Amino acid sequence: MVHGELWTVKELFVTPNEYIYWSVQIVMYPFMTGLVAGAFVLSSLYHVFGIKALKDIARFALVFSFALLFAAPVPIILHLQHPLRGVNVMMTPHFTSAIAAFGIVFSAYGAIVASELWFLYRKHFVDVALPLKEKQDKTPGEWFKFIIFCTLTLGVYDISEESLHRDEKAIKVLAGLGIPVACFLHGYAGFIFGSVKANALWMTPLMPVIFIMSAVVSGIALCMLTYILTMEIRKYLACRKQSPTYSPECREEIKSVEINVIKMTSRYLLFFLTFAISLELLDLIFRGYTAVKSWDVLRSVIYGKDFTDIFILQYGLGNLIPFILFLTPGITIKRAVIGVLLVLFGVFMMRWNVVIGGQAFSLTFAGYMHYHLPIIPHNMETLKEGLFGALGVFIMPFVLFYFMVKIFPVFGLKESH
Repeated sequence: MVHGELWTVKELFVTPNEYIYWSVQIVMYPFMTGLVAGAFVLSSLYHVFGIKALKDIARFALVFSFALLFAAPVPIILHLQHPLRGVNVMMTPHFTSAIAAFGIVFSAYGAIVASELWFLYRKHFVDVALPLKEKQDKTPGEWFKFIIFCTLTLGVYDISEESLHRDEKAIKVLAGLGIPVACFLHGYAGFIFGSVKANALWMTPLMPVIFIMSAVVSGIALCMLTYILTMEIRKYLACRKQSPTYSPECREEIKSVEINVIKMTSRYLLFFLTFAISLELLDLIFRGYTAVKSWDVLRSVIYGKDFTDIFILQYGLGNLIPFILFLTPGITIKRAVIGVLLVLFGVFMMRWNVVIGGQAFSLTFAGYMHYHLPIIPHNMETLKEGLFGALGVFIMPFVLFYFMVKIFPVFGLKESH
């Protein structure tokens, strides 16, 4: 059976060898890489530009970006017919193709984030490792913890004021260097689509810029959502009488910090959301104004076949409603949760409409193809390329983040300056 035949429904005049080859995993690929870039940009707003109001969420966003980084290439690996060949991109990177350049950009970005995390948490590693090093009778758990944190120090135990000041400078340099690399990491995904001359819907120079701006929006939105969920869990623990760590006073303090951080972060989300919406509308107006040869079939797809997906789900539900929610004064936690969920849905629908919508019309310009997402898997192909495969990719960074905060605590860590 041809790859794509299981979920492709043809209509009118479509050539026999045409199918929806790029499925939901190729939708998840730019979506996940966008979350990586957006989360890093949010953390850099504090580390580079010194926006003090984002101090509490900056470390959170950096650790979350590192967790998202491991999930970014998974959709591509799942989509490959020979997944083991995917490592070739990492082992033999070169710039002769946009996909092959991913190995260089991904490795460089991973090194930058890992280095920034090390400088940010070096004092914490030393503070944990030294007491365990001096302790004589260690339990097996303490031995395991000692080995991990002693290794993470890389043999550098100097935590003098001068040394910590050098760490702060290194963090600022790495954060500044990471912003263009993070944008390029996701912008090249837009470049892949925008450079395909054979596809009328994808061929536009605005595609990389649209991808980058929507990536920042989605990354900030997901960080806000995860931050809110984490703080709500902390408040719940504060209510438990049997918990010796928390108290009602601590609960009120957490609540106050949470709403202040969300209010400030929502302003930057609204700022980037405005630019993302403007660019997408500009691209749509530009296509209609130029009205190239392929505009007739594009118009039938945009204003006909995919009208609900584009104008109701993406622009209406995913852009307009959250824009109004965040623009209205007096933001609350509940309204923020609804807003960021709709923003994430809107960005996902943008990716969906680009990837799936770009394959909706036949190269004959006289036929259409429809993608039916496999819900219930009945073989390995429909499992990987279906609903459960996409959900697995989306859940993966949350699981990684849970274990990472054991090593990189995002709350209660004393600042080094």
